[in-house]
Amino acid sequence: MTILVFVGALIGAMGLGIPIAFALLLSGVALMLHLDVFDAQILAQSLVNGADSFPLLAVPFFMLAGEIMNAGGLSRRIVTLAMALVGHIRGGLGYVTIMAGCIMGALSGSAVADAAALTALMLPMMVAAGHDKARSAGLIASAGIIAPVLPPSIALVIFGVAGNVSIARLFMAGIVPGLLLGVMLWLAWWWLVRSERVEAKARCSKAEIRQAVRQSSWALGLPVLVVVGLRFGIFTPTEAAVAAAVYALAVSMLVYRELSWRDLFQVFIGAARTSSVIMFLVAAAMVSAWLITVAQLPVQIVALLEPVLEHPKLLMLAIMLLVLVIGTALDQTPCILLLTPVLMPVIKAAGIDPVYFGVMFVLNTSISLITPPVGTVLNTVAGVGKVGIDSVIRGIGPFLLALFGLLMLLVAFPQIVMVPGAWLYG
Repeated sequence: MTILVFVGALIGAMGLGIPIAFALLLSGVALMLHLDVFDAQILAQSLVNGADSFPLLAVPFFMLAGEIMNAGGLSRRIVTLAMALVGHIRGGLGYVTIMAGCIMGALSGSAVADAAALTALMLPMMVAAGHDKARSAGLIASAGIIAPVLPPSIALVIFGVAGNVSIARLFMAGIVPGLLLGVMLWLAWWWLVRSERVEAKARCSKAEIRQAVRQSSWALGLPVLVVVGLRFGIFTPTEAAVAAAVYALAVSMLVYRELSWRDLFQVFIGAARTSSVIMFLVAAAMVSAWLITVAQLPVQIVALLEPVLEHPKLLMLAIMLLVLVIGTALDQTPCILLLTPVLMPVIKAAGIDPVYFGVMFVLNTSISLITPPVGTVLNTVAGVGKVGIDSVIRGIGPFLLALFGLLMLLVAFPQIVMVPGAWLYG
């Protein structure tokens, strides 16, 4: 009955068109009334405490670093570098998009920001070169979701806080799956582009490649700064976010000189708006998480799933399929915040490594960013690229199949995630 009250209140509120943060609060209130523990002061205190977290400070600073990166010319130089390296291959603009998605994902940690930048930079070029517009938009949307898996990932930060899991370990474990996302998209594009009659661009000279590497070297230093700093314990993930923001600001204003003091105000405003949405979601979800614990919902779910706890891979497969379905209706952040406190006790009872589960969970919810009808990245690409959402959905189909294949592969072979992650973390 307790589960029905919580889920019913949440779905009912969302069905009425209430924003997800307020829907989470309403479902929390409904649960409090059902348990006869309603207290406005406890509600307000839980809401404040939900956002009062030092690790969560990484979110606004990584968001700021991403805004500065896009406004300060770092994104454009990454695309130029990828163009110089692989632009001459048949279907080269698609490979450029995938490479740029990997590199930019290691800079910003935000799928929406990367998808918007890639759409503005790459979609007109791909259409002008003769590529199908819907397929190009689908590839760009797919490349955009690499960001939440590769460090510095905002989604991994949120999961780490919600699940009480080491964010540094999550970052290290996310490197290989993030790169494998790029590999799967590369293979899917290679298969698709064989049927397109698009002439390759001329190969760049060695001098042009050296120039592209030289111009992008400062931008490439940002992910190195974050990964090396975390690997050797120089700073915490929150301190890494501050270092990334300061580094991006210094490069944009002092080296590339494409960001003026006048532009800086708008950059801060943009980062503040996006961060406020995420932080309010986190605060509202923490109210529900506290009540879920009080109502002992995880204990009930563990009891229901007890027959499959001895089969971790089967359990992971069932959870991944469940999350895929839920992800079609919920955005990534509320999906993580809502399901993490429910699923973590189940995962621990089955003996599954929380770091492995965290990376898989974030990978799964990242795929949900490009699954209709809610897919945030789908809508971002459609809006920025002025493409019909139905066209983007049609173009994204082959890439979704490749990503689903990767998800199943990592469920079957968890060592692909854990062995490199343990080595990187030391």
